[in-house]
Amino acid sequence: MGEGEHFQLGTVGALSLSVVSSVSIVICNKALMSSLHFIFATTLTSWHLLVTFCSLHAALKMRIFEHKPFEQKAVMGFGILNGISIGLLNLSLAFNSVGFYQMTKLAIIPCTILLEILFLGKKFSKRIQFALGILLVGVGIATVTDLQLNALGSFLSLLAVITTCVSQIMTNTIQKKYKVSSTQLLYQSCPYQAATLLISGPYLDKVLTNLNVFAFEYTTQVMVVIVLSCLISISVNFSTFLVIGKTSPVTYQVLGHLKTCLVLAFGYIIVRDPFSWRNILGILVAMVGMLLYSYYCTLETQQKTTESEAREGESDPLINVESGGTLLNKRPPVWNKEKD
Repeated sequence: MGEGEHFQLGTVGALSLSVVSSVSIVICNKALMSSLHFIFATTLTSWHLLVTFCSLHAALKMRIFEHKPFEQKAVMGFGILNGISIGLLNLSLAFNSVGFYQMTKLAIIPCTILLEILFLGKKFSKRIQFALGILLVGVGIATVTDLQLNALGSFLSLLAVITTCVSQIMTNTIQKKYKVSSTQLLYQSCPYQAATLLISGPYLDKVLTNLNVFAFEYTTQVMVVIVLSCLISISVNFSTFLVIGKTSPVTYQVLGHLKTCLVLAFGYIIVRDPFSWRNILGILVAMVGMLLYSYYCTLETQQKTTESEAREGESDPLINVESGGTLLNKRPPVWNKEKD
């Protein structure tokens, strides 16, 4: 199996792990919040990150992966920014309607594209933009209902979109710049993310729910589901960094919308949540957009690989010799008359 095939297999594995773990944690958290009434989302996320760090530290001690330290300021800034983006997304949901919150999530893809074009010089083909447009329209049809605007909610949503885009772009660029794996980056940034949310989580949850997380009655059933949620979060956090590192922030957002569609479908099939023809139409349109995006990305990757191999072939004279060709710059032998 060649290097390209190994990379593709690893990418498919990362995408699959991300989908399965994310849908699983949504189901688990829905049971925790809806059935058991534990509605402290930000604090729960801080526990997720803390458990993830502890598990990675144990893995490091067992030499499952190698610690690779790099610039501390970059790690700290990245970790804190990630924690802030999570808190802002929760605030956005609290101060806006569900429909406007879904629009906020949809805005992350075009905002990410814009930032990558402006600051990283990245280019997106017309067909990729077309596929993403279909995807966003489909998810919008399936999820966006009411659009109630207010000044504070809109401002929080804007901050949430910007911080989320920047943190996801940094996830990709840091891994490539410092040549660290997703596990190494997650291990080093987790303490800063966890600390940010551990400090701000109880206060934010108090503002959002008007309840105190420390005054909640923690029954055995609640504790079991919280532990299960934290264990699943290890896979969620790991696969997030893995997917962004192997693909791109835009691809991760596309995957996120696939998860949304799967959660909607699961809610209808298993839990019998309210579902309409509009939801079905939106999911179908979104799936078409995702398939087109995947197809075009694969096509363009193959084209780039072919062009790269062709350039290498042209620049290497040994290939011409081995294939029986003659070199243009090959000179005829110079005979020395004195030796004849």
